[in-house]
Amino acid sequence: MSHLRLADFNTADPDHIRPLLTDCLDVDRWTEHVLAGRPYADVGALLAHAPITLEPAEIHTAMTAHPRIGEKPTAGTARTEQSGVDDEHAERFRTANAEYEERFGHVFLVCAGGRSGAELLENLRGRLGNDPDTELRVAGEELVKIALLRLEKAVTA
Repeated sequence: MSHLRLADFNTADPDHIRPLLTDCLDVDRWTEHVLAGRPYADVGALLAHAPITLEPAEIHTAMTAHPRIGEKPTAGTARTEQSGVDDEHAERFRTANAEYEERFGHVFLVCAGGRSGAELLENLRGRLGNDPDTELRVAGEELVKIALLRLEKAVTA
């Protein structure tokens, strides 16, 4: 993921900014929402403006860019986001991910940054009790949390 200073983010051509935003969250409506809020007084204002409620189709589209929790991600960003998942928990996640995907038909998404493998596994198991519509909404909320963390790393003061 590339990085930009906020001043450059505020003034750059939108076509230059879109790839950076897509790396944060692959949802066109979100990208346009963030672009429309420019200029931002500071990174805090950017992060305060960025959250939106994702539509089910947007959630499904954005999920395709995320590896399963517990798999060895190939992308640098995903690797650091899942750093709390060690080999011991990765094996448990393979089983839990299969159960989750069987129930909901999509990958388990959670904002993993700074959380242990045990905590993430507990979160997955707790969410298995959700109905499919509730779980899709929760997954969308987690996608936005992930996007905000990525955005905060991508745009500096």
